[in-house]
Amino acid sequence: MKKVISTKNAPDAIGAYSQGIIVNGFLYASGQIALVPQTGTVEAQNIEGQTNQVMENIGGILKAADLDYSDIVKMTVFLDDIDNFAKFNEIYATYLKEPYPARSVVAVAALPKKVKVEIEMTAALRD
Repeated sequence: MKKVISTKNAPDAIGAYSQGIIVNGFLYASGQIALVPQTGTVEAQNIEGQTNQVMENIGGILKAADLDYSDIVKMTVFLDDIDNFAKFNEIYATYLKEPYPARSVVAVAALPKKVKVEIEMTAALRD
């Protein structure tokens, strides 16, 4: 059975998807971009600010499922410019502690709303 996760602490879904779905002991979160939940706009223009906003959005989804960053097991990161990797990684690391989740980072041609970063996440439910 699937349970939908929806929160005002992350941007509303604007298409045929859910912010998150819980199934078989895992939370699967849709890719998050740097939209401010309250306004639906991208306010940060640099990779550091956008990474912070994306991680805050992920935190909102985790909280709605009674989880936190320590429950994340896998993240997939999409960057519009691989030259932003070091700056992205610096901010990203401030949200996580060891043992770090598994992660993939790929450069893509473009992202929605011309943002610099998108992250999708999988977290394990607590026993």
